[in-house]
Amino acid sequence: MNSKKAEKIAKALSDANRLLILKEIKKQNDCLYCVDLGNIIDLAQPSIAHHLKQLTDTEIILQEKEGRNVKYNLNNKIIDDYIEFLQDLKTD
Repeated sequence: MNSKKAEKIAKALSDANRLLILKEIKKQNDCLYCVDLGNIIDLAQPSIAHHLKQLTDTEIILQEKEGRNVKYNLNNKIIDDYIEFLQDLKTD
């Protein structure tokens, strides 16, 4: 992972609502529908859409359309790559 990608992910993770969204996706077995987020997070739909866009732009979550619904899944590969990037910054 390059520094620019890691910076984009760090910015996306710097918001409490986005972290809450990620935790809720994880709680739901790594899969959550957009309509369910409105019931879980006390935000207006445009705000939820904004946060989801920030997370999908970084590829931390992936969206999949199922009929009229959109399903969100964690992208463990990107999360692992980000963790590895951070671990490479540590000194021994």
